Amino acid sequence: MHNRFIRAILTAATMLFAGCAAQAQQVNRPATISGHPNFNGIWQAMNTAYWDLEGHSVEPFTKDPKEFWQLGAIAVIPAGQSVLKGGGTIPYLPEALKKRDENRSNWPQADPEAKCYMLGIPRSTYQNRPFQIFQGDGDLLMVYPFAAANRIIYMKDHSDLPVDSWMGKSNGTWEGNTLVVVTTSQNGQSWLDRAGDFATNQLKVTERFRLIDSSHMSYEATLEDPQTFSKPWTIEMTLYRVIDNGTQLLEEKCVPYTDMLLYHDLLDPKK
Repeated sequence: MHNRFIRAILTAATMLFAGCAAQAQQVNRPATISGHPNFNGIWQAMNTAYWDLEGHSVEPFTKDPKEFWQLGAIAVIPAGQSVLKGGGTIPYLPEALKKRDENRSNWPQADPEAKCYMLGIPRSTYQNRPFQIFQGDGDLLMVYPFAAANRIIYMKDHSDLPVDSWMGKSNGTWEGNTLVVVTTSQNGQSWLDRAGDFATNQLKVTERFRLIDSSHMSYEATLEDPQTFSKPWTIEMTLYRVIDNGTQLLEEKCVPYTDMLLYHDLLDPKK
């Protein structure tokens, strides 16, 4: 996993060198690259979408007072506003809503995040960790610290993947100053947040990245999955460029911390 993360960084460095792009954290970065807005940098969402895309009140991690009691006030889910465009709730089909509720009742152990699985799209964008965009003359690369995940935004090769994967295939186009990314071929095993929201491998995600100014980006993602949702729906939020001097994206090697969760039936915790 560490090697995969390093390879992603090296690939990004090659892309930047080839495109003569500015370093991601350089203050005097050029406004455009090959005529397109310069997205290079470290970005982060500042909301509670990673907990729940819908509006929610503050509540404990679990209804069982015997779990996590040692954490006291730390073991609470913070209140948050809906990031759904227009507000409201996710338009689940009846059977899919039952599955969402089942996921929610089995959190956190059922959450793919707890198992150090890649989070997929769009969840990787608004997890409570920053991510980095590397942009040159052609394809873009987005690198995420959690589980050493990364994805290439293919600007020319819009072919399909032969098999589904955790991060799917992301194909990009420019519509004026907006980067439009369509992601398909995800394996359907990811969740959309910690509240159990989910989709199947039929999910199509259309993201729209647009600079508001040098430090703010408008982000929208429209989700379509006829097996899960009664209609397409969209989330929207602002992404913030991290401008602190010396900021680096650090890998989060989470695999060593999942053994007991994944293999507790095979491991004796007393040994």
